[in-house]
Amino acid sequence: MIVVGGEALVDLVPAKSTLDGEPGALLPRLGGGPYNVAVTAGRLGVPVSFLSRVSRDDFGDALVARLEVSNVDTTYLQRGPEPTTLAVTNLGPDGGARYTFYAEGTADRLFEAPEELPEDMTMLSLGTLSLVLEPGASAYEQVMRRANVLTVLDPNVRPVLIADPDAYRARFASWLPDVGLLKLSEEDAAWIAQQDGLDAARQWQQQGPAAVVLTRGSNGIAVIAGSGELVEVPATEAQVVDTIGAGDTVHGALLAWLYTKGVQSVGQLRELDADAWREALRFAGAAAAITVSRAGAEPPFAAELGPII
Repeated sequence: MIVVGGEALVDLVPAKSTLDGEPGALLPRLGGGPYNVAVTAGRLGVPVSFLSRVSRDDFGDALVARLEVSNVDTTYLQRGPEPTTLAVTNLGPDGGARYTFYAEGTADRLFEAPEELPEDMTMLSLGTLSLVLEPGASAYEQVMRRANVLTVLDPNVRPVLIADPDAYRARFASWLPDVGLLKLSEEDAAWIAQQDGLDAARQWQQQGPAAVVLTRGSNGIAVIAGSGELVEVPATEAQVVDTIGAGDTVHGALLAWLYTKGVQSVGQLRELDADAWREALRFAGAAAAITVSRAGAEPPFAAELGPII
């Protein structure tokens, strides 16, 4: 089983303004990076469980219901009376998203590491706000250190929530020995490393991860494979409504592809050749192309995408 740990939240996405100078109504969309990853993997037909803390408010109930209809196991989901984290989304002309977060005292920040991890866990996925906002961040980090499985990390950086960038960068570096697959956007890589994202990926691949996947928006997806070879695929053509959840869909689709292909260890990941990586990246890109053609993070079901080839 794949276990995805991290926050679930509600994106408030603006509708088109109806009056000059007045903002449009804010439409709630269920999301959160790790939440979207779990939903993607579940919809693509692989066994996945979501490890988080979710509010008992109406938004929290809706988040849980969507997990269940997306075939995501909720056995390890914690619930609490605290409110759901809100992210107000601002969309640029190209459909790109920027966020303002309301996360003080919310449920996902109070996640506690379980005493025991699932016995059938074969992969662990972590990232985004869950590894930034305390006290939950330390609890998720504890899970990362304890898990003796293939661990996939997407930092999905939100600089507005990082009070001390240098401390965050040092903490990120401390995670790398425990990470089997590092997945991040080229922009996030450049922000963390303060240099070219591709150069940074090559350096990180020598510090623990068997492979580093870089999403590049309209320029496609690339990976520094276990051999050190750069493998690239172009972006799948899509009619973009917005890019909310695109990177999370890539992440979840990669988890599904790896699980289906029986890649469940760092050693197996390191041995994937260029042809296998092209297949994996094309599959993930095709899934993301469907997501960006819809409003909000709405990953495809397996029937919409076809089988994992």
